[in-house]
Amino acid sequence: MADAGYPEHLRYHPAHDWAAIDGEEATFGITWFAQDAVGEVVFFDPPALGSAVRKDEAYAEIESVKAVSEVIAPLSGEVVAVNQAAAEAPEAINEDPYGAGWLVKVRLSAPGEADSLLGAAEYERSLGGGA
Repeated sequence: MADAGYPEHLRYHPAHDWAAIDGEEATFGITWFAQDAVGEVVFFDPPALGSAVRKDEAYAEIESVKAVSEVIAPLSGEVVAVNQAAAEAPEAINEDPYGAGWLVKVRLSAPGEADSLLGAAEYERSLGGGA
C-alpha cells in the first residue's frame, strides 16, 4: 500500500480523482484517499481508446474486495492511452496510485476546465486534513 499523500504538481477533483496536465494532454488516476477508501483493488475496467470522457462523469470502473466504484473524469477529452498494466495487475492502483497505478491519458477538449480543479492543499483540506 502506498503512503498517504497528495503530490503538489497534480490537480484534484472533489470525487477523489487526479489529473497530471501536460499541455493539451492529461493523465488521470484516483487519489490515495480513494484507493484507501475502496480497499484492495482487484479489477480495473478501462474505457476504450478513442472514447470521449466528460468532466464530472464516470468513465471507468474499479472493483475492490468491498465494492464496484465508478471513476469520475476530472476533465473532458478523448482517451489516447489506457494503462493496460493496471488492468492486468490492478494492485498497482493501491501500491502506486500516482505512478504505475495511473488509469488513462486524455487529449483535452476543454483545457480551461482545469481551473475548477483543486490544488493539493485545497484537496487535503476538503478531506478534513491539514495544510
